[in-house]
Amino acid sequence: MKLVVTLWCTAMLILSLIIVPRAGAGEVLAGVKARGQVRCGVSESTPGFSEMDSAGVWHGLDVDFCRAVAAAVLDDPDKVAFVPVSTSARFPVLQMQRIDLLLGNTTWTLTREAVLKVQFPGILFFDGQGFMVPTAANLTTLADLNGATICVEKGTTNERNLTYYFKMKGWSLKPLVLDSAAKAAAALFAGDCHAYTADSAQLAAMRLLAQNGPQEFVILPERISNEPISPVVWGGDQEWTSLIRWVLNVLILAEQYGIGRDNLDAVIAEGSNPLLRATEDERELLARSMGVTPGWGQRIVRAVGNYGEIYERNVGRDSPLKIERGLNRLWNQGGLHYAPSLD
Repeated sequence: MKLVVTLWCTAMLILSLIIVPRAGAGEVLAGVKARGQVRCGVSESTPGFSEMDSAGVWHGLDVDFCRAVAAAVLDDPDKVAFVPVSTSARFPVLQMQRIDLLLGNTTWTLTREAVLKVQFPGILFFDGQGFMVPTAANLTTLADLNGATICVEKGTTNERNLTYYFKMKGWSLKPLVLDSAAKAAAALFAGDCHAYTADSAQLAAMRLLAQNGPQEFVILPERISNEPISPVVWGGDQEWTSLIRWVLNVLILAEQYGIGRDNLDAVIAEGSNPLLRATEDERELLARSMGVTPGWGQRIVRAVGNYGEIYERNVGRDSPLKIERGLNRLWNQGGLHYAPSLD
């Protein structure tokens, strides 16, 4: 096990040394403005998070976050270039500066931050690693998978967690490692493995792609890890990191203070909401300090709504996934989302 960890960390270090040097302060924001477009790396096709429809329009929670960034920085949520990236290519693509922002089911870890020198501005989605199995198999607990063949996506925290967890339990397994989530799910659907393991939200998304309907597969209730999913940005550019962090914080604060797309104009006219209590001069100073134009927070909410609206529309009650918010509720509703004050 120690040899496996050492080899993996060595590989990550080599990757960090051969990639293009990190961005300098202010470089990313300046490039986005000059280009007039935010280049956003997203998963290739994950229902609820990033998926292109038949008309070529992207939809999903990750997609909406990218649009929120474009609204804040470029005054237009449509000024986004969505770049599909595979799991194995996502960090090299980011480090080679082919994208400005990486979304797509990426877990915040020490190794990625310390070795690859990328930054995680904040947690967009709280998740945990689960297992999906055929309904007809009548498997009810993870113990039923002792000795099983389990599909897992290459280059993910899921791959390592799977090995560690089964070793800790003293169970055996036969990992079937595949290059993408779609291939791992397809292998389960074809009967090539007994289970497919991934973050539970990704399992719910892939389940929708089952040929005979999602009812043919079930996600076991147990979770073997915590997976804090975060946007990822280049290392070394604190201005860009801070801006992305505060786009996320504004989405959370807007929900906390009851501001959404439908009532935004009324709230602005009333002028008493705690989120809008700064004076015009204060708002001007904050915007100028962040490198954006005043009204950036209002543009975010007008474009995509607050965090709760984004969640329910894409992966929650108003979506085919119907994923309960759980830990993704606000702190005062039993969840973990909490944002600092704008003051």
